[in-house]
Amino acid sequence: MEFVKTKTILSKVNYGNEWYGIDYNMNLYRGCCHGCIYCDSRSSCYHIDDFDVPRGKENALLILENELSRKKQKGVVGIGSMSDTYNPFELQYEQTRGALKLLLKYGFGVSIDTKSDRILRDLDLLKEINTRNSVIIKFTITTPHDELSRIIEPHVCVSSERFKALKTLSDNGIYAGIMLNPVLPFLTDGEEDIKKLIALAHENGARFIHSFMGVTLRENQRDYYYQQLDRFFPGLKEKYMKYYKERYFCAVPNYRRLYQVFTKECERYGILHEMSDIIRDYKKNENEREQISLF
Repeated sequence: MEFVKTKTILSKVNYGNEWYGIDYNMNLYRGCCHGCIYCDSRSSCYHIDDFDVPRGKENALLILENELSRKKQKGVVGIGSMSDTYNPFELQYEQTRGALKLLLKYGFGVSIDTKSDRILRDLDLLKEINTRNSVIIKFTITTPHDELSRIIEPHVCVSSERFKALKTLSDNGIYAGIMLNPVLPFLTDGEEDIKKLIALAHENGARFIHSFMGVTLRENQRDYYYQQLDRFFPGLKEKYMKYYKERYFCAVPNYRRLYQVFTKECERYGILHEMSDIIRDYKKNENEREQISLF
């Protein structure tokens, strides 16, 4: 794997209260090889060349430890927002595992976005961090159907394997749930599919599901997505072009109806879906942990 130079790993975020309550963010890899046809990180604004080729960051753990040791304010660190941190190279280089050890050492919590069941390798560290700070794991699951997930997310484990990983984490006391993002118009927005996905989430211990019921499309990302639609779903690109034109956020056509179905099903199973409720729930023991640490 190629490594690129970097001056910093950890960055303070200003949107934490709105997006899973994270205080800091980091991406240990640049690029991703999962091959998801809709990935927003392909967008030109992120300036990642050859996005499908993951690259590590030189001296990432040394830089991270230096940054963590200087932080007076502890908090939750987000991992994997731009590039899935559990790519195949992680098994060899263990940058993510090393980072989790550092978060544990310096008393930080963690919020991880992933599509990979490789996260189970680090269950021991997640459980230990969970005794000292907040932990939330977010699996992106866009369809309940493995056959479809193999097409739209071709180089990562299928949906059923992600559900199994979710259950393992949940059974071990880790706060875990699902990002039902994106929902692809005319492709993954069937009402019965949404219901099935939520039922599977319940069966596998999901504490939450968050969704904005649409997909973002912008320069470069849109071009790649349309190429893949032509490849796997002939005629669908033209439907998108007619319906959405150059729109950035493409909500599903039946947005109002589908979101009502989504919220009703979540509430039926006792699954949280509002961001503020999710943040409050997974951080509910923070004050208790802080009091314990004082003594």
